[in-house]
Amino acid sequence: MSTIRLLVLGAVRQHGRAHGYQVRNDLEYWGAHEWSNAKPGSIYHALKQMAKQGLLVAHEIAPSTVGGPPRTEYEITEKGTEEYLGLVRQYLTAYDQRPDVLAAALGFMVDLERAEVLTLLEQRVRGIEEWHKAVTEHYVPEEGPGQLGHIGEIMNFWVHSADTGADWTRGLIERIRGGAYTFSGEGDPFVGVLAEDQENPFATGERHAGDRG
Repeated sequence: MSTIRLLVLGAVRQHGRAHGYQVRNDLEYWGAHEWSNAKPGSIYHALKQMAKQGLLVAHEIAPSTVGGPPRTEYEITEKGTEEYLGLVRQYLTAYDQRPDVLAAALGFMVDLERAEVLTLLEQRVRGIEEWHKAVTEHYVPEEGPGQLGHIGEIMNFWVHSADTGADWTRGLIERIRGGAYTFSGEGDPFVGVLAEDQENPFATGERHAGDRG
């Protein structure tokens, strides 16, 4: 699974309209460049590709007063919104060992209703439990993974990671049931995007040719 589509669609949607550098700045603010494939080149490429696919609409705006080429602002379309919400749902339920998949979905889960998020997370726990059962029945020797030599530690790692993931998800379910966070239909949710002139304390400072687009 690639998380870049979800991250870019979510950032544009939260702004309403955003140019490429704003999207990049937001993803760096969220630390996504550390835990996902959200690098400058992939962000700008995703914006252009999704505009071609009809998920975003590109608006060319006048250049700044200091000169330079016109900037392109992106706005999510109805098709893009459907794609975005579908990815949030898919990534909340999927049992994937890559943490960026779940992390991206968690960042946007409040765009769904509370009851639906609880259902999706419960489905995720069941998926982990089913995976754990299948692995321990078919791949782990009765005497333990140590019977496979040091290679057994690979499966030992995945099994323990699954157990930890399930426990964490159950905790999140209880927090949401207890009223944590503001979900769709409950009021104004927390929005984590930066204003145009707001300084980003977590910016990498790395320059990229696409920053003006």
